[in-house]
Amino acid sequence: MIAWLRGLFAALLTLASAVGPSHAGNESATSSLPVPRFVSIKADRVNVRGGPDRNHDVSFIFTRVGWPVEITAQFENWRRIRDADGSEGWVYHSLLSSKRMAAVELKRNTDLAPLYAKPNTNSPVIAKLEVGVLGTVKSCTGDWCHLAGKNFDGWVEQDDLWGVYPHEKID
Repeated sequence: MIAWLRGLFAALLTLASAVGPSHAGNESATSSLPVPRFVSIKADRVNVRGGPDRNHDVSFIFTRVGWPVEITAQFENWRRIRDADGSEGWVYHSLLSSKRMAAVELKRNTDLAPLYAKPNTNSPVIAKLEVGVLGTVKSCTGDWCHLAGKNFDGWVEQDDLWGVYPHEKID
């Protein structure tokens, strides 16, 4: 019975987040920031749970600091997140960072994303990034993102990244 009620509660939260915006406080508690939005994993071990409290089972665990995730709902101090594979679950707010990160995501895992010196395809290619390469988003024009990471700094086509929305502009 309790498991059924928890499932119903999670479903109602999902419905509420789809119907209207959140009207909560700040990111350290509840947030008035827009939903959905991208954030990143803050800790080296983050439990993702089936519902918004510690009584729910751990569905999976993130072990990569900086990995971008999308907040799709919020309830009190909990955020429902989605990863690049579409897996969803609930994370306690303090385990997330507002630092914008992005990971290379291409149609085929064997493809490489060109990193350009400037935001256009006529610019020199300064590196080729593998799927899963993680970087800090410095800015995005709506078509291109300035991405920096360990041993690289350049421009990647925005469509080749997970962690930014299509046509999103970031200053």
